[in-house]
Amino acid sequence: MRTTIRLPDDLYREVKVTAAGTGQSVTSLVEEALRAALIRELEPSPAERAVDRVRPVGTGGVLPGVDLTDSAQLLTSLERG
Repeated sequence: MRTTIRLPDDLYREVKVTAAGTGQSVTSLVEEALRAALIRELEPSPAERAVDRVRPVGTGGVLPGVDLTDSAQLLTSLERG
């Protein structure tokens, strides 16, 4: 399909230089970049994947106020013991 997109001049110049440097056409470089962006958008984030892997064990569950998606908070909680 043929379409028109509007890009800022500086971005278009960067795309042209990159495409030329890699031996690609501007069209193929933009297509590749769009496909990669869509794939990233559909993949779960590392935080979402970590929540799927980390499960509380024992009878107490997660302490109140502990967010399993916040690694900095988890480290702080573990250091306090």
